[in-house]
Amino acid sequence: MKRLLNLLPPLAFAGALLLIWHVATDMRLVSPVFLPTPARALGDLAARFADGAIWEPLGATVQRMVLGWFLASMAGIALGAAIGLTPLARDLLEPTLEFLRPLPASAIIPVAILFLGLSESMAVSVIAFGSIWPVLMSSIFGFGAVRVRLQEVSALLGLSRTEFLTRIAIPSAMPDILAGMRSGLAVSLILAVVTEMQASLPGLGRDIFLAQRSFRSGELYAGLIMLGLLGVLINHGLQIAENRLLRWRPQRS
Repeated sequence: MKRLLNLLPPLAFAGALLLIWHVATDMRLVSPVFLPTPARALGDLAARFADGAIWEPLGATVQRMVLGWFLASMAGIALGAAIGLTPLARDLLEPTLEFLRPLPASAIIPVAILFLGLSESMAVSVIAFGSIWPVLMSSIFGFGAVRVRLQEVSALLGLSRTEFLTRIAIPSAMPDILAGMRSGLAVSLILAVVTEMQASLPGLGRDIFLAQRSFRSGELYAGLIMLGLLGVLINHGLQIAENRLLRWRPQRS
């Protein structure tokens, strides 16, 4: 019952936005060429589900997003552990990382196309490059925050480097790692759509771009709604996984 009550405010806010959208289109405050009615957008989305046209582009987008995010997460955690637990590495690499981190990943798409062509490997590489930074920086912070006393205790207990990582360092850094992975997943979804638009790869991004070019506003907004729903579902799934992995952490009221 408490969960249902907590859902009422966000559902009411979403309903209010739909009402404003409906009123704006009904009063022709915006041309229907550019802004369809909510019923038309949702109807186009339902039609794509009904005839199965949504599944292929949705699957392609999710596959690129998940693969790029997974590679970025593995690389970010490994590099974050190596840098965060080594003060010398932090001192040497942090200026370079701070220089590279603000670079927009979409800006390297032309370079990636030049080297890799209009291929799946190009899209995954761009997604991995863009989504590695939240994971990497969070992992560096998390591993760097492991107290020196814990390292001394592990040495007194005769723990090997691997045992120290698996029993002490990784559990201590896990909250920061998971926060970075959640941020990285949001970035990977954005970049999956951008690469599909720019490289004309099959997926939701290309469908949205083609709908915009041919003034099919209903299909365009249906694609945007689908992307929003996908982001909500993925974030909710990661939140459930985070709560299970961090059961020991006090829950916020």
